[in-house]
Amino acid sequence: MKIAVIIPAAGSSSRYGKRDKLAEDLGGRPLLLRTVEFFTKREDVTEIIVAGPQTQFNAFQDRFSPALSFHGVTIVQGGETRCDSVSNALHSLSDDVERIAIHDAARAALFNTLFDNLILASKNYPAVAAAIRIQGTIKRADSTPNVIGNEDAIADAILGESTQSSVEAYQVIETIDRTSMWELQTPQMFEPELLKRAYEQSNLQDCTDDAQVVEKLGEPVYLIQGDSRNMKVTTPSDYKLMKSILGVKGEQERPAHKRF
Repeated sequence: MKIAVIIPAAGSSSRYGKRDKLAEDLGGRPLLLRTVEFFTKREDVTEIIVAGPQTQFNAFQDRFSPALSFHGVTIVQGGETRCDSVSNALHSLSDDVERIAIHDAARAALFNTLFDNLILASKNYPAVAAAIRIQGTIKRADSTPNVIGNEDAIADAILGESTQSSVEAYQVIETIDRTSMWELQTPQMFEPELLKRAYEQSNLQDCTDDAQVVEKLGEPVYLIQGDSRNMKVTTPSDYKLMKSILGVKGEQERPAHKRF
């Protein structure tokens, strides 16, 4: 089976902070490159397309293009949303691929067993996604928080409001039955004509993953058991966990007798 891989890498990563999470070091290579390298080692992957940010696209190319080009990766400019980025990448694909896999740029801990299972399922179903069954109790809560803070007029006057401790509390509306609940991961794999037809739809702005785009078309999507290690780096603490999963050592502290 000839598989094309699309890796959307155009997000703003606002929850990560000011640093570029895709450029974070993972064993001597940026996070984005570690994600791409998995697919470069697969004989069934015949092409890889990375969709970079719409803004600062030239800076993205300057940073990542040399390494990505070495691996034969095509870089295209993404769009305002994830769906726009995937749609742009679809126009750059060859016509002879048999399946299209879409994978998050910040999921660098993908392993062959999961990808093999996804390919196996895709032989029977034209739309398959990796997902994890939700094990914990699920609550639906009010979207508006109640902000609770320590009120100290003297401290406010001297130090300013930014020094005050506060916490946001959300009222529970209901407990949701978790029996049939799954948390979606990537890769998600699709029959090319189905995915292209799904992306010809309008009003895709609210879709947060590619399976949802196909669902909106009214076509079935099937889930296979994912991998808890196949996590997405969203926050700095996720980055630390990713390093542990991949066996990447952190910076070593200077020995006590050499600190001065």
